Amino acid sequence: MNGELQPIARRRDVDPETFHNEIVPRGEPCVLEGVVGRWPVVEAARASTEALCEYLIGHDAGVEGDAVLVPAGLDGRMFYKPDLSDFNFARRKLTISAVLQQLARYSHFESPPSVAMQCARINECLPGFEAANPMPLMAADVHPRLWFGNAFLTPAHIDELDNLACVVGGRRRFTLFPPEQVGNLYIGPLDFTPAGAPVSLVSLKSPDFERFPRFREALAAARVADLEPGDALFIPAVWWHHVESFDQVNVLVNYWWQQPSHLQESRVSPTKSLLHALLSIRHLPPAHRKGWAEIFSHFVFADPADATGHLPAERHGVLGQLPPDQVDELLAGMLPGTKGG
Repeated sequence: MNGELQPIARRRDVDPETFHNEIVPRGEPCVLEGVVGRWPVVEAARASTEALCEYLIGHDAGVEGDAVLVPAGLDGRMFYKPDLSDFNFARRKLTISAVLQQLARYSHFESPPSVAMQCARINECLPGFEAANPMPLMAADVHPRLWFGNAFLTPAHIDELDNLACVVGGRRRFTLFPPEQVGNLYIGPLDFTPAGAPVSLVSLKSPDFERFPRFREALAAARVADLEPGDALFIPAVWWHHVESFDQVNVLVNYWWQQPSHLQESRVSPTKSLLHALLSIRHLPPAHRKGWAEIFSHFVFADPADATGHLPAERHGVLGQLPPDQVDELLAGMLPGTKGG
């Protein structure tokens, strides 16, 4: 199926100015070839799997992180049980060295279980790693996270923030779908998810088109890229991304960051806003929902000037740039049982 999908655009020799002024504002995924190719950890990975593991063990602080174990025979797919009653994996707290020991043991299995450590804060579990492997495209206050394991498959999901995913060891295939394909991806429960973000219920490797016929339209809009060690992928916020790793040891380092915003520190989550809207609007009569759709379109999604052009700046309120203390006060007033709730 990979050969049938549109390839993701690729760039080489990308500097910070090009990345932040050209690539990010475009809002399209882009492979940055070789952007971390000179990292010592990538050089170790290119030398051998053993060298990569030794590099990680040498920096391991012994801090436990979240690990996921998927039984053998499931292609490493972190997912639901067939009836969606539960998940098909178990969670454990493990150190990096403990995960690497499991990977070494599983490398002798013909059909091994899958294990992966996910979203570990590198400055906690691998002190010294960030300084030794600096990311020139990110601001100093944007810190990396670590993802590694053996062959593993993460269903299509979204992130709220822009994402730069850097392949350190092993090979990964990323299949991306633009946000407007949400209706063709057959998204699972919003409040019962494998890892926090809602996921597509369709198997990309063997899609059931009888059950999920609109997925053909999603595939027509999909984009794919295979990344080698040293490559990175810019994944714009709210793009659905399916990730598959192939080798006995696969290592990825990623950076999430918020584009400049006066609400950056306000803890206002779009996902929580969606859930709040579902609870407050979804059950209303059709005519009411249609009315609220128009109101949301005007105040949230249209040009901000459309809603504020007739108001003096000092009366923009929540339509403008509230100071953090007023944002906190407004959010507190939304809680059940409080004034304004």
